[in-house]
Amino acid sequence: MKFPVAIEPGHATQAWGVVVPDLPGCFSASDIGFDEAIACAHEAIEIWIETTLEMGHVMPKPSDISQLQKLKEFKGWKWSMVEFKS
Repeated sequence: MKFPVAIEPGHATQAWGVVVPDLPGCFSASDIGFDEAIACAHEAIEIWIETTLEMGHVMPKPSDISQLQKLKEFKGWKWSMVEFKS
């Protein structure tokens, strides 16, 4: 299963922000750059899903990335798909 991930580009004084819109409260950050941001997103997704399933909740299905990209709160952010293997 692949989840769309929004990545806010960082710079010298700001980390790269990572948000997984389909998983409420699932976020991370990277001080190094895009590649590490993707790795951090993968780890955050794993923890979020593990916790959700342990609590007996249903895991949401991934959204269509093209629909999420239209949201104005993510204007200027980069996008990627991160795979979760159960």
